[in-house]
Amino acid sequence: MRAIGKIILSIENSEGAILVDGVAVPVRVRRSARAKAYRLSLDRARGELRLSLPTKANLHRALGWAQGHEGWVRTQMAAQPALVMFGDGAIFPLEGREVRICWTQGAPRSVRLAEDRLILGGVAESVGPRVLRWLKARARAVLEMESHAMARDHGLVVASVGIGDPRSRWASCASNGAIRYSWRLILCPPHVRRATVAHELAHLLHMDHSPAFHAAHARILGEDPRPARAWLREHGGALHRYIV
Repeated sequence: MRAIGKIILSIENSEGAILVDGVAVPVRVRRSARAKAYRLSLDRARGELRLSLPTKANLHRALGWAQGHEGWVRTQMAAQPALVMFGDGAIFPLEGREVRICWTQGAPRSVRLAEDRLILGGVAESVGPRVLRWLKARARAVLEMESHAMARDHGLVVASVGIGDPRSRWASCASNGAIRYSWRLILCPPHVRRATVAHELAHLLHMDHSPAFHAAHARILGEDPRPARAWLREHGGALHRYIV
């Protein structure tokens, strides 16, 4: 690692950092043949600063340009939502409504949903992991049911449904009909989740994002999917702040 003015550059992995109020903030550098100019952005899901630049652009100059935007970076970072750890008293969205985790000594260890409360007992230190397992199980069950039901209604076949925790997408569909979703979709309002399911089912017909794909997406969903996409663009990044 060597310092170049106010820029810290890592030669090994072509990544760097800029200083914000004297603190080094890592920058992930991405070169693109389609890029015509420098572009600085903050990935809110990862809390990661990204710098896009043309393939042959000078990295030192690009990082110097990014350093000149220290004020913008400071403002964006300050607007980042605070992390919320799953634990007693934590509030998080479940299918679009706020739910509070309520740990009670002596209550059953298993998680139980009662209106706007998620109730459980057991060892206090394991509340977070148990709530996360419960959320993942619920996500898988709901997404599996909705995927197969919606597929049957439109003469489609889903090979399998799985869940994970990807950062850059909400779901993916393989050419063999295997669909994988982010478990965090269970935090979204139901119409957003269903629009994501319809999106992946449309890929069973068109493995692209052509006009034919978008028409199939709307047909399978039975309504305009644009409001759901807009919701994810505006609120989706904040769903990654819920952690154990």
